[in-house]
Amino acid sequence: MSEPKKPRNITTITPDRTKMPEQPPEERRKNFKEVALGFTEEQAAREADRCIQCKKPLCVPGCPVGIDIPGFIKAIAEKDYPRAYEILLASDLLPAVTGRVCPQEDQCEATCIVGKKLEPVAIGRLERFAADYALAHGLARVPEIRKRPEKVAVIGSGPGGLTCAADCARAGLQVTVFEALHVAGGVLKYGIPEFRLPNAIVDQEIANLLKMGVEIKVDHIVGKIFTIPQLMGEMGFQAVFIATGAGFPKFMGINGEGLNGVMSANEFLTRVNLMTGFEFPRTGTPVGMGKRVATIGAGNTAMDSSRTALRLGAEKSYIVYRRTEKESPARREELHHAIEEGVEFLWLNNPVEILGVEGWVKGMRCIKMDLGEPDESGRRSPVPVPGSEFELEVDTVIYALGTKANPIIASTTPGLKTNRWGYLEVDPETQETSIPGVFAGGDIVTGSATVILAMGAGRKAAKGILKRLGIDG
Repeated sequence: MSEPKKPRNITTITPDRTKMPEQPPEERRKNFKEVALGFTEEQAAREADRCIQCKKPLCVPGCPVGIDIPGFIKAIAEKDYPRAYEILLASDLLPAVTGRVCPQEDQCEATCIVGKKLEPVAIGRLERFAADYALAHGLARVPEIRKRPEKVAVIGSGPGGLTCAADCARAGLQVTVFEALHVAGGVLKYGIPEFRLPNAIVDQEIANLLKMGVEIKVDHIVGKIFTIPQLMGEMGFQAVFIATGAGFPKFMGINGEGLNGVMSANEFLTRVNLMTGFEFPRTGTPVGMGKRVATIGAGNTAMDSSRTALRLGAEKSYIVYRRTEKESPARREELHHAIEEGVEFLWLNNPVEILGVEGWVKGMRCIKMDLGEPDESGRRSPVPVPGSEFELEVDTVIYALGTKANPIIASTTPGLKTNRWGYLEVDPETQETSIPGVFAGGDIVTGSATVILAMGAGRKAAKGILKRLGIDG
């Protein structure tokens, strides 16, 4: 007779998280295959067994879309993977995506009760496992939908737009998504490299949305081809959700930014991720990168750019950041991977001029920094060290300092209110803008943020749209 299983609590569970299998650094820096390889069933079961199924779980309110985290993990522990996937889909249209790129360590895992004494449960890795299993085994199904006559337009097919579209479609609305680029997916396709988020995963998630009856029209720039007043007038849409992101890159305004070899991370990553520049000349888009690359900034996009540069054959790939590693806004995992792969970090350094010869970048003059008193946000302000300037030999400079609001929508929509930075103002409860029936969410409202926060805004906007149209969600 077997012994009864011990109850799961802090004293009986495995203290350490289950390690995620990865490509070795020396191999992965030479290819664009996914770095993290995902859990096996055995590894997923071991990690799921670390969840103690709290009576009052703090992880759920820590999730921007409110996933029933104990529920889906319990289903994994019981090897009921279809059930785990169904629980995820109830709150998250893109679990295979968020399981890879969501900063769980700052959200659900940060509030995990197990993490108060031990390593927190690897919620994101389990989410990815359940979603990948479902996609690999064809478990995705289209819910029964009772169609309604109301039409909703969604502008932008990034995470916020896709989430809003899905929730509106589930309620029976006729949803059309307008995407400016030639493929759907938004930042998920152009902004995140294949080694972090394979395009095939995004395509599978979008395919499930199409099965729900959502129409996606690519190569449609709203504000150029037609406007929001036209959408809600002659085109017959009763509501609009703006999810265009914030696509204008930021530069520093220093001398030399007009030289050949200077580009934004948006441009660099789009050439590689969306236009497969890493396969040039087999494909038609060159990247235009040299052998010594400096990326300015230390967030996730900077890590993506510097790691991509290595994969494209850079002999040197630098991160130049005016603060220390401690202040880097990148996910710890992405920073760790960059270090492993050979990215060189110049902490407490700031560019003051980009140097050129005959119109091309040949170097960058930097100055060393110290951290002074905290600024308004509580971060210690970097202060230049007099007489510490030096030259860094580079032939490519990539700016990864965030983005600004794209003005096209606001400039073509009379009455649409923006704040002083150009971001759209919305009702925080419904995401409705100053124009009744027009909603907005994601980076075009908040500025550069995360995939999951954009999805949370899309979900909230869908509820606001249903309320505006007098429909029970």
